[in-house]
Amino acid sequence: MLLHDDRLFPADPVTRGIARRLFATVRDLPIISPHGHTDPRWYAENNAFPDPATLFVKPDHYIFRMLYSQGVRLEQLGIPRKDGAEVETDPRKIWKTFASHWHLFRGTPTRLWFEHAASTIFGVNERLNPENADRIYDKIAARLDEPELRPRALFERFNIEAISTTEGALDDLKWHDMVRESGWGGKVVTAYRPDSVVDPEFEGFAGNLEKLGELTGEDIGTWTGYLEAHRKRRAYFKQRGATSSDHGHATARTANLSAAEAEKLYAKVLKGKVSAKDADLFRGQMLTEMAKMSLDDGLVLQIHPGSWRNHNPYLFEHFGRDMGADIPTATNYVEALKPLLDAVGNEPNLTVIAFTLDETVYSRELAPLAGHYPALRLGPGWWFLDAPEAMLRFRELTTETAGFYNTVGFNDDTRAYLSIPARHDLARRVDCAYLAKLVAEHRLDEDEAAEVAPDLAYRLAKEAYKL
Repeated sequence: MLLHDDRLFPADPVTRGIARRLFATVRDLPIISPHGHTDPRWYAENNAFPDPATLFVKPDHYIFRMLYSQGVRLEQLGIPRKDGAEVETDPRKIWKTFASHWHLFRGTPTRLWFEHAASTIFGVNERLNPENADRIYDKIAARLDEPELRPRALFERFNIEAISTTEGALDDLKWHDMVRESGWGGKVVTAYRPDSVVDPEFEGFAGNLEKLGELTGEDIGTWTGYLEAHRKRRAYFKQRGATSSDHGHATARTANLSAAEAEKLYAKVLKGKVSAKDADLFRGQMLTEMAKMSLDDGLVLQIHPGSWRNHNPYLFEHFGRDMGADIPTATNYVEALKPLLDAVGNEPNLTVIAFTLDETVYSRELAPLAGHYPALRLGPGWWFLDAPEAMLRFRELTTETAGFYNTVGFNDDTRAYLSIPARHDLARRVDCAYLAKLVAEHRLDEDEAAEVAPDLAYRLAKEAYKL
């Protein structure tokens, strides 16, 4: 049996019993997926997924980064190269490569996610290995054409109440328009991700600015025109369901320059020879500008800092972005967020959600900040920190100062569609295990824990993201 019903629960029988009772109250709650990277085209076209490798391996950088670390070339996994050079196109071969390295995922959340999907969706109840790889491939492939396994049917089967994808500021959102016009009732919204037009170090930045001006009819040669262009694009996204913006900056730095100083900095940016210091300052200024815009249009502001993007220049040169080569860095928040918080941190009608890849700041910086400023909330364990142990540490290090209600529940932040129920199941189990410990230690009554559990699993995310 791949899935033990007590997985991730405490070993102590008394505490485990409490965790079981709490989990029973949240196990079947609807899924709110307020931030993620699934492809909106899936929901628009509702086509069958083509094969097991395309479904499980190719879109999941958790999988191919681990395989790459052990000498498997991305070409062997069918990942397209920027130069169009030949890569593996046989999905069965890709799957067998994956299966022959499955042991690498022992002890990782990737194993939990994959085995949950394999068991609950496809009825696979044996551990993947080279000997059964063909048999499991055939079992999955034989079912992919079934209507019950199309994206919209899975959406309903997964009990997803709402899901947000993430699109760049220049995206035409045609797939979202197609979903809306189809008459299907699934709630699929977008999120405004303007990195390509706020980060002077983003590849193609100058051309991106030109396109921003063309899309909005604004003069992006001026600071006021540039800001108005963002307002128009945010409105365009909001008309298509967006409730949030998302910002993936190298640091959490913010700035609150005067209008004259901001105009001067923007003029430097337009010239295309901005220093790294000025580029960071400009990104920081734009975070504060976006927060001010959120006061007007109501979009929730998400900050995902602290990743050294494209750390491997070889992979970036040959395969592009998001190839599993992004590495966490130490991140400062107390100093970095102060300009933004000075400007808007006391606004009770604004929601700024801060994420981190640096666990050392949970109790020292983020929990005290969120435990004070009305506008600030803490995002859940993200990316490298969405493993069971890290999620438990998040609760242990933040609850004592920020409590539960200055956090925003869980979001899965994934490209891997079939892992969404598994990720929420894992988060609910970890939170119930933590609450059970508090009950067993007589720090919380069980009836209180039974109120907190559905808040963490469902209500906090729904309310924070206005879904």
